[in-house]
Formats: sequence, structure tokens, C-alpha cells
Amino acid sequence: MSGTEDVKIEESWKRYLSEEFSKPYFQQLKAFLKSEKMSGQVVYPPGNKIFAAFDYTPFNRVKAVIIGQDPYHGEGQANGLCFSVADNIRKPPSLQNIFKELQSDVGVPIPSSGNLEAWAKQGVLLLNATLTVRANTAGSHQQKGWEQFTDAVIRTISAQNEGVVFLLWGNFAKQKAPMIDTFKHFILEAAHPSPLARTGFAGCKHFSKTNTILESIGKSPINWNL
Repeated sequence: MSGTEDVKIEESWKRYLSEEFSKPYFQQLKAFLKSEKMSGQVVYPPGNKIFAAFDYTPFNRVKAVIIGQDPYHGEGQANGLCFSVADNIRKPPSLQNIFKELQSDVGVPIPSSGNLEAWAKQGVLLLNATLTVRANTAGSHQQKGWEQFTDAVIRTISAQNEGVVFLLWGNFAKQKAPMIDTFKHFILEAAHPSPLARTGFAGCKHFSKTNTILESIGKSPINWNL
């Protein structure tokens, strides 16, 4: 268990991922994050929110997985859940498009807050591939070890869980598909919700499709209302 004691992550995930925390890449990642802090860099999300996706969604409660790429890098935005922002923070364009599709698909009114904690608490793992970022510098913590860790998360869900719906939005997320056992799980693919993707996300109906799948295998649907 060497190296796991100082990783503050929900206990069920710690049990499944304990080997990852002891691997050289993760030790290097911790050293990198420490050096960022020591040099005075501001890193998002705050330390107690880095593993928020896992804290809100214990391993055995995972029903669906949404995969993002990077945390938001603006002040106060990132809260440890992909595509989500803290309360009282303006909703970024991708999140606005997610809410538009939600309204079109299942009739959920566009919420005033962009905080997706309510989804996470129901079993939607909101997983960024990279869990930290330097303030105001997009992609600054990519290729430091986080991707190896979150790929291990996806593989662990695939191997150790059953009947999970993976929502892969955009080319980056779609690259994770080979890690998922489609004999045990379900994959829904669409374009990224960013306005830069232009077409392919609107009309994907992933919210209703997710619930249809969950109900077909005897699981309770997600209440997408926020």
C-alpha cells in the first residue's frame, strides 16, 4: 500500500486503484503537482476537489460515465467534475449546449446553475482525463501522468463492473472506446458539445438513451433535473 495513504480518494476507489498510486508514474505526477505548488503556481480545481468525481460516485454506484478532457482553467470554475462548474459561475459554451440538448431530449428546463453534482450523486461518473490544470493555461497538466491514471479507471470499470453506459463526446473521448468491454457495457458516441464542433451533438438524445438502457437492464434511471 506504499504511496496510497496520502491520496484522499473515496474508499471504494482506493481499494480498486491502490496499485496505481504506488506506480512510478503516479509518484512522478505527485512530485510534479508538488513542484507546481512550491513554485507558486495556482492549480485548479482546489486540492480537496481533485478527486470529487470519485467522492460523489463510489465505484459500485457507477451507472454512466461521461468523459471530458481537462478541467476549466478560469478562476472558480473547476469543481472536479467534467463539464461542471461551481455554483454562481457562468456556464461555459459546452455546458450551455449540453443543457440545450437536455431540454430538447427529455424536457428538462435549462438550470440556473452549471453544477452537475446532482448527476454525480446518482451514479454518473463525470471523469476528466486530466484532473488538474494550471490557472489560465489550458492543457498545462496534460502528459504528466493523469491520463495513465484515468485510463486505468476506465479499464477498471470495464473489468470489474457491469452494465455501465459510457457517453463519449468528441474525438478525444471516442479514443477510449477500445478500453471498454462492449459485451458487458454500452457506448454512446456523439460530437463534442463545444460550439467549435459545429454539428453532431445536438439531437444525439444521449440522456433519454442512457435511461432507456439503464431501465432495460433493471437499473433505475437518472433524474437529469438539476
